[in-house]
Amino acid sequence: MKLQDILDLKAQLVESDLPKVKQALREHVQEVKAAFLAATRPADLENEKAKAIKSLSFKEFVKRVDGANQTLKKELGAAINEAARTVEEELRLRRKALADEAMNARLNAEKLDVTLPGRIQQIGTIHPISRTWMRIEEIFASIGFEVGDGPEIETDWYSFTALNNPENHPARSMQDTFYVDAKDSEGHFLCLRPHTSPMQVRYARMHLPPIKAIVPGRTYRVDSDATHSPMFHQFEGLWVDEYISLADLKSIYTQFLEQFFETKKLNVRFRPSYFPFTEPSAEIDVMFEEGALAGRWLEIAGSGQVHPAVIRNYGLDPERYMGFAFGGGIERLAMLRYGVSDLRLFYENDLRFLNQFV
Repeated sequence: MKLQDILDLKAQLVESDLPKVKQALREHVQEVKAAFLAATRPADLENEKAKAIKSLSFKEFVKRVDGANQTLKKELGAAINEAARTVEEELRLRRKALADEAMNARLNAEKLDVTLPGRIQQIGTIHPISRTWMRIEEIFASIGFEVGDGPEIETDWYSFTALNNPENHPARSMQDTFYVDAKDSEGHFLCLRPHTSPMQVRYARMHLPPIKAIVPGRTYRVDSDATHSPMFHQFEGLWVDEYISLADLKSIYTQFLEQFFETKKLNVRFRPSYFPFTEPSAEIDVMFEEGALAGRWLEIAGSGQVHPAVIRNYGLDPERYMGFAFGGGIERLAMLRYGVSDLRLFYENDLRFLNQFV
């Protein structure tokens, strides 16, 4: 008698039917095994598995047993469980066989040449921009500067107003600055920060003088060519104390450049310039005495004495405290250090370029 015939019986099962049920289970397991072997695709095999599980449902057998006959239920349960374990093992073996057949077919189709050299596992490396960023932090940390960090979505108050930029300043226009379609809780417009200078005010408001901080980070402007990118990196330096001068600024920045480029064969000059947040202001130029860039002045950073209005926005008294600030592009330093002529190479993810910095 087939297993399904037993399940189709109207009468209840009794203990004398147990040998008949066990024999039907054994025969059913053999039929399931044959169905598994006949399946030539994983999807077909899983379909047969679903049928087998349904056919071995303990609940279907219990429906045929008197509710009070616990002994028969126990014996039936053991027999069904044994059949199910056998089906699971046959399923595992057939799955493995199909996977092996697929792998062998693939290997035969690809005609694997075992004489070819193996594929070398390549190890990643630090991107030249990240490498430059880390070097800047290490050098300034060695001369007593703390490293700060700030938001990349900034208010126009911190980006411009707090830095003594008037409301009609051209840098506030959408031709230069990316604005976000939102405002902060005080009604200030939000923008992607166009420079790291907002951190001057943020950092000074959170720390008491003397303040010595370096703040590297990503910045954004509407600008793109061989020497500019809409997203780029800057670092901002700030030193605020009672008794400092621009002589300290020149000393520190010259020391930084000598360590960064690993040479003392360079000249540094501070050329008068204008920035709204410093007064007086100066561009910092460098001229190397040897190498491919020797003999010409290269603009490398901006600097100056912090404007009294900005000192007030720090929450400090400009009659007591003074400070100097400086800032420059991390890409600019990386291009000079590594001899890169086009800034866009840093962001193209071309391994032929990046592998030079392994």
